[in-house]
Order: sequence, then structure tokens, then C-alpha cells
Amino acid sequence: MLQELTIKNFAIIDEIYLSFDKGLTALTGETGAGKSIIIDAIHLLVGGRGSVEFVRHGEKKAEIEGLFSIHNEHPCIERANEFGIEIEDDMIVLQRDIYMNGKNVCRINGKLVTISVLREIGSTLVDIHGQHEHQELMNESLHLQLLDQYGKTDIEKAMQNYNDIYKEYEQTLGRLKKLSENEQQMAHRLDLIQFQLKEIQNANLQLSEDEELMEEKRKLMNYERLFDALKTSFDALQGEHRGLDWISLLMNQMETAAELNKEYEPIHESISNCFYILEDVTRSISDELDQLEFQPEKLNDIENRLNEINQLKRKYGQSIEGILEYSAKIEEEIETITNRESHIDQLQKKLTALKKDLFLEGKQLSDLRQKWAKKLKDAISNELKQLYMDKTVFEVKFHQSADKFLDVQEIPFRRDGLDIVEFYISTNPGEPLKPLAKVASGGELSRMMLALKTIFSKHQGITSIIFDEVDTGVSGRVAQAIAEKIHQISANSQVFCISHLPQVAAMADTHLFIMKEMVDGRTRTNVKHLSHEEKIIEIGRMISGVEITDLTKQHAQELIELAYTIKST
Repeated sequence: MLQELTIKNFAIIDEIYLSFDKGLTALTGETGAGKSIIIDAIHLLVGGRGSVEFVRHGEKKAEIEGLFSIHNEHPCIERANEFGIEIEDDMIVLQRDIYMNGKNVCRINGKLVTISVLREIGSTLVDIHGQHEHQELMNESLHLQLLDQYGKTDIEKAMQNYNDIYKEYEQTLGRLKKLSENEQQMAHRLDLIQFQLKEIQNANLQLSEDEELMEEKRKLMNYERLFDALKTSFDALQGEHRGLDWISLLMNQMETAAELNKEYEPIHESISNCFYILEDVTRSISDELDQLEFQPEKLNDIENRLNEINQLKRKYGQSIEGILEYSAKIEEEIETITNRESHIDQLQKKLTALKKDLFLEGKQLSDLRQKWAKKLKDAISNELKQLYMDKTVFEVKFHQSADKFLDVQEIPFRRDGLDIVEFYISTNPGEPLKPLAKVASGGELSRMMLALKTIFSKHQGITSIIFDEVDTGVSGRVAQAIAEKIHQISANSQVFCISHLPQVAAMADTHLFIMKEMVDGRTRTNVKHLSHEEKIIEIGRMISGVEITDLTKQHAQELIELAYTIKST
């Protein structure tokens, strides 16, 4: 859940520090007090689109920071690991600074990240629903996704099996399409890659050749320094009164000492070993000097060869290994184009077999979806009854499914399976089922969204859910039902709700009052945790408006007591 939130210099917020609890938190206050500004700050914190307009007038930057507590199997942990973000003690801290020059600085647990990474992690932590969030229900392309999410325990594995075959099907289809291009394009391609292969083969490249040439080039370019170093080393060892001469004298003298006193034998032996080693070294240096010669023509040959290799690298790969891999690839392609007809025949046979496999996996997936569609229908119908839409009929309609195809080879396979799904409803008895997007009113869509969210909040693993005035336009018993439904969702996830409904405020476990105040001639937003008595007064204001009477307070108290009773059951 979101435990702590700090907002500085954001819109009309000077500085606010908030701590939150589990359950349902209601945010109420007069219109324009800044309720939605707090939600905007949370939206930016989890990767929403920012603007310099959010920076408080006269300040250089706006700062937002949030501390979330998560369980050890939360989906954000896997994503954080992918980006090298460490999570300790089941805590994750998101930070975002927005500067007046348009710069954004984002951090997760102190690590600098891009906005896209912040958004990817944040999407697993907070789910925000505004007055128009129900529009996702209007998009029938998302209905299949919602169904799959509901039946995830069964559908996910079947979907993976289908996708594994679909990837191979897609690759095979691509290769077949490429080979089936017109002959003129294929002939041009063949001419090009044949020329490229000949150029690479004529170069007769050897692995690590460039590295060996660079080493030889370095030696030739440093011939004089190398010769001087070897000659000086040889002269230091060989000749009268040079290194070996003196060590030979030392060895002979220590031999005499060892003959007189055996205690000196180890020393004589060590000196003898050194002498013979240095003697070998001297011969090796002499051999190197004999072989060393300045070869300007060889240096030119090496330069030309390296230039040839570099030209090939620019065309075909960053290394000799990469060039040779490209050579093998186009050699295979030449063989494929040359024997085009036989390869097309092989690919068509493979495609036919893959279609059969795809159909079998797709049918299994389709059968599971239809099973879960019935469960979703029953679950949503039950939720809608609780929201006083008991006359509403909800249906998951399959416009396309595996059962509707007779010829496997004619099936338009898609990445998400064989099914095309859309939600249909009938809100009035006797009326036919019609697409959800074309039938439901604003209030009905809000209740549909709440019904779905009640079901899906158990499966999504989202840490915090925010409802921003989704209860607009309802009243009476429907308002009470919506309040109870929002509180029911808070049993699985922490819920924040901006609301003008006294029923929702009464159901809240925590009540925050948002207000504007003047400080030093400037407007700023402040937040107050309401006590029980203050909650009664605020709910009374929500019921009656400005004037709060004893009767209004009594009504507010009754609402709160009713809420306690409902929550306790």
C-alpha cells in the first residue's frame, strides 16, 4: 500500500506530508480545494505525463515522493530486478522532480530511471480511475484482455502454448512471403548477395587475423626502439667485464668456497642456476637480434591488408567473426533462392502443419475462454444486482471462435488466439442484448466499472486503487450501493476515493478533508485527518450544503452508524 506521500511546490500545494492506512480513504472538500491535485501528483509519481504547469509559481521545481510497502511476491519486484533496482524490506520509494525548464528527474529506491521505467513499475502499484476511466469498457478490443485476466489461472498456460506455436507460424509465414515476392526483386537480391559472398570469399579471412596483423604492425613501426632495447640488453650480458663474465667469476669463487665449506653449496647452486638461465636468455636475445630486420614493404602490405579488412567490417560486420557469420547467412540465402520452388513447397507444408497445431491450441484456449466467460457473466450479474441493476442482462459474446471455422487453412490466426469477444448488455427487460458501449448511460457505465473492478481487484495484485469522482450523477440507494462496493474493493487493495457522496465518506476507514487557505497573501492547499466528530460535521455539510443543523448532524451520525454495521458484517 501507499504508506507515505510528500508533495512540495506542486500547483497550489506548498508542502504536504501524508501518511496512509489500509482500507478505504475518502478525500472530500469544496470544489477547487485541491482534491484532484493530490491525485494528479500520485499520477505523476507513477509515471503520468508531466508539465511545467504543475510547478508552483515562483519555484524552481516540484517534488513528489511516495513510499510503498509491498508483499514479497508483488509483480513490481520482477520488473525492478530487470532494471537493476534493489528492493529491501518489502519497501519501494518512488521520487519525481519536475523542473521549470521541463526537465524530469525520476528515481526508484534512489536509482535514476527514465519516465518509461517509472511508469512500468508504477503501473503495478497504483490504478487510477477517473470519471472517464470507464471508457476502457467502451473499447471492445480490451474485452478479450479482461476475460483472459479473469480466467488467468487456466487461460495463461493455454495462451503460452498457443503463442509458442504462433511465433513459429509467424516466422514461417514471413519467410514464405519473402520467397514468394516477384521474380525481378528476387533476382536483384540474388545478384547483390552473390557479389557480397564473392567479395568476402576472395578476401580469404582468418579468425583473429586482424589482431595478429596489428601486433606485427606495432613491432615494425617500433623497429628502432625494439632493436636498441635488445642490443643494449645483449651488450649488458655478453662480453668481457659484462654481466655474464662477472656472474661466471662469482660462480667459480663460490664453488671454491663450497669445496672448503659445504654450508656454501646451496648458495653456489643458486648462482649456477642463475648463470645458466642468463646464458640461455643471452642466446635467445641474440637469436631475436639476428631475425630482427626492418621491412618497410612488409609494413605497407600489412597496412593494405588491414584497410581491406576494415572495409569489409564497415559493410558486413564489426569483426572478422561477424563478417564470416554474415557470409554463412547469405550463402544459405543464396541456396534458398536458387532452389526457391522446393523451399516454397517445404514452407507451405510446414505452414499447413503449424495451422493444424495452432487450431488445436486455439480451440483449447477458446473452450477455456467460453468456460470462464460463463463464470464472468454470473459474477458480474451478481455484482450488478448489488448495485441495483438486477434487471440488467450481461453477456460475453463470441463474434469469432474455434467452433465457427470449418476449414483450418482459412482461419485468420492472430496473436491473441481465434476469438473475437465483446461485452453485451440489456439494461431493460424485453430489450435485446446490444454492445455495452452503445447501450449504457454514464451512471450505468460507472456501476459496470465498479462491478468489474470488484472482481478484478482480487486478481490484479495492484497495491493502491484510486477512484476520482466515479460516483458522479448517482444518488439514493444507488449511492449507498456504490459506497458499499467501493469499500468491498478495499478489502483486497488500499483504496482512495474522491467523492461528493456522503454515503461514500461514511463508509471510509480514514477521512481526509482537503481545504484551501490563504498564507502570506498566497493560496495553498492543506489536508486534515478528520476525527469522528469532525467527520460528522463534514458529512453533514455534504448532505445539506453550507448550513449544518442538528437534524443534519443526526442524519450524518446515522449514516456513519449504518456504515459501521455494514462493515462489521
